[in-house]
Amino acid sequence: MVIIPTDRERAFILSQRVARIATADKSGRPLVVPICYAYDGRCFYTPIDKKPKRVSVERLKRVRNILENPNVSIVIDRYHEDWTRLCYVIIHGRAELIEGGEEYLDSLRLLCEKYPQYRDMNLSKLNLPVIKIVLDRITSWGAI
Repeated sequence: MVIIPTDRERAFILSQRVARIATADKSGRPLVVPICYAYDGRCFYTPIDKKPKRVSVERLKRVRNILENPNVSIVIDRYHEDWTRLCYVIIHGRAELIEGGEEYLDSLRLLCEKYPQYRDMNLSKLNLPVIKIVLDRITSWGAI
């Protein structure tokens, strides 16, 4: 079953620039990191990009966590000093790594359209994986 956000949730998702992804290892130890993302109406995509890393891609904790436990959450939120304007969308889903093929290239195109910095990185030539998240459930709250 394809999970589809409401029109308001979708507009909010598409308008935001950053989110946080929560992963957990097989023991349930959580990790939350900020991400850039693209949403194609069905799935979320976030790349492993060229920004400096302390370890190889395979040793990144979020990558290891996804390989051990594909259940993830993404939080997209907006803070405002006027608390009547606070809101968030939480995406619950399953993650996998994609490393080639048409979907991989489409995800890179979407990411480069949204973030000019990725065009400058030339993501398609880096041969780095993209994290794909398939939605299981959406929760939203506040003034979306």
